[in-house]
Amino acid sequence: MEQDKSETSPVDAGPDLLDEPRLIVETGVAARVATIAAPVLRDLDLRLVRVKISSTDGTTVQIMAEHPDGTMNVSDCEAASMALSPVLDVEDPVTQAYRLEMSSPGIDRPLVRLSDFSRATGHEARVEMSHGQGEDGRKRFRGWIEGTEGTGRDAVLLLRRIDARADEPSDVRLPLADMSEARLVLTEALIRESLRAGKAALEGPGDEEDAVRRGPGRFAPKPKPITPAGTSPVRRRPKT
Repeated sequence: MEQDKSETSPVDAGPDLLDEPRLIVETGVAARVATIAAPVLRDLDLRLVRVKISSTDGTTVQIMAEHPDGTMNVSDCEAASMALSPVLDVEDPVTQAYRLEMSSPGIDRPLVRLSDFSRATGHEARVEMSHGQGEDGRKRFRGWIEGTEGTGRDAVLLLRRIDARADEPSDVRLPLADMSEARLVLTEALIRESLRAGKAALEGPGDEEDAVRRGPGRFAPKPKPITPAGTSPVRRRPKT
């Protein structure tokens, strides 16, 4: 039976959460982009969530960010894109031409910090571990988030599995430090909560809850306007 998180108390979004470390991080080129992007976003009172690099229809560098309270509107995306573009051009972490896409984490968001899991208590999530767990060495789990225990890299996720076989335990404890990926599953309860949050945002200042700002990547002369179809890849300037 689907659980509803409507009675869950929100996590305090005080100033300490701005510097809360991520426990699930990138590797390779995405990690280099994340290292460059995080302090730039921090200066805008934003937290880096995830960096994703995809090669569909050309290379796209997607940077997800949010304020400590979980909000991220169109104006935030535009400000972050404008701040990040020149820094990424100078640091040159991506060798090919790419599109820079600045966005919120979305409804079925990645979970990367301890506070993310705490906020998501009662919701369904998919988790992939970097190391096998238990006697059978299972790496993938799906179930309801029941809470967390511990702090920092010693924290563990309490998950009630919905993918467990009859001979497997339904309640598992998964170390956050051993996770390679975790994200919410798009369920009716999650959509209802997002609609409630969106309604509350409309009653005060702000833009769209699930914001996205697509902009040019490396060596662009100036930002291009937002269009429904996004922007074309920016050609890499030849080296001399």
